[in-house]
Amino acid sequence: MSSTSVTDLTGAADAGRGGNSGGAHHRRPDERRERLRRAAFFLLPGLLFLGVRQLGVVVLSVLSGVNNTTAPEALRSWDGEWFLGIAQGGYSGVPQGLVDAFGNRSFETPLAFFPGYPTAVRWLTELTGLSLPTAAFFLSGFFGVVTAYALMRLGSMIRGGSARTGLILVVLFAASPMGVVLSMAYSESMFCAAAAWALVFVLEHQWLAAGACTAVAGLVRPTAAAVLLAIGVAAVVHIVRKREIWHPLAGLLLAPAGLVGYLTWVGTRLRPGAGWFDQLQAWTDLQQRGWDSRFDWGVATVTFAGKALGRSGNVLEIATIAILVLALVLVVIAIKRRLELPLVLYGVGVLAMDLGSNGLMNSKARLLVPAFTLLIPIALALAKRRTSTVVLVLVGAAVASAWFGAYSLTIWQYAI
Repeated sequence: MSSTSVTDLTGAADAGRGGNSGGAHHRRPDERRERLRRAAFFLLPGLLFLGVRQLGVVVLSVLSGVNNTTAPEALRSWDGEWFLGIAQGGYSGVPQGLVDAFGNRSFETPLAFFPGYPTAVRWLTELTGLSLPTAAFFLSGFFGVVTAYALMRLGSMIRGGSARTGLILVVLFAASPMGVVLSMAYSESMFCAAAAWALVFVLEHQWLAAGACTAVAGLVRPTAAAVLLAIGVAAVVHIVRKREIWHPLAGLLLAPAGLVGYLTWVGTRLRPGAGWFDQLQAWTDLQQRGWDSRFDWGVATVTFAGKALGRSGNVLEIATIAILVLALVLVVIAIKRRLELPLVLYGVGVLAMDLGSNGLMNSKARLLVPAFTLLIPIALALAKRRTSTVVLVLVGAAVASAWFGAYSLTIWQYAI
């Protein structure tokens, strides 16, 4: 009996070990699949962004081929030539063939362009040996991916948001009507990355990080004023409600460093010894002299809309008006949906600067690309729909964006 019992127990023990081993064997593939699933999900925002933008480049290549140009030439045209020129020789070494909107050129002309993006291009070229255009295109794609992860985070953080909302927001951003600029040698991609992460950190109350990102944005584009508006109001509200002073105040003091620093540097070169406001006026005058760009409270935009709708019949001009109207509608929807205040303020700030400027009317759709927070209501609405509907809408948006961007760079004969 005892022998039988020992044998039975031994067999039972072996069976138990075999069962555990089999269970572990089954768990390991499951764990690997779970890790792969998580890795794929982590990569998804970047892959979606790059996929949409690659579609845009492919369509651009096709239209370039039938319009006597090439995609690389189109992607570095207009302001891209200025950014590459500044990256190559600094503000004093820009090729002489580059002129302002009136065909003029002086020592002050290049100062209209902010230094953040061309400086990053030059650093990457010096570090890697890449050509300037290649470095510029790489950085635009890289910063676009960085923006995608910030938008994914925003979509998950907002009221009523989710990971699904974040992924939809990424695709909508990449498929913006003038999303082609995110693939160009332009500064929009770098600015959007800094602005988007600044807003993420504002919502997370990480004030120093928000201030640092805003300072970087201020070295890239004047639209950083909209980020300053968002972080400034958010910080004041936080101080009043939470009675926490030092961290919000530190972030608030750091935030304008880039924008104020660059404008001050330009002002000292244009009007040495003048007061800061006179120096700021000097930069404003520079924009007006060289590029006919000033804030006129929307008079030029309304005039342009009337002419475009009344007698133009041009695809790009009519589409630009439609995009501006849609942006205004999205502001109203965002307010009605009680979107987080910093996100609303940022979107309104970008839109106000676009509508209120009398600069190139054909650039207004491009200047709205950084107003990505206005896309959040669309992302929230789509997130509630069936997957087939979401895919159909996003694919349609990506195709429309690809054609519109290619048309703007290859068929439209004026600057964008």
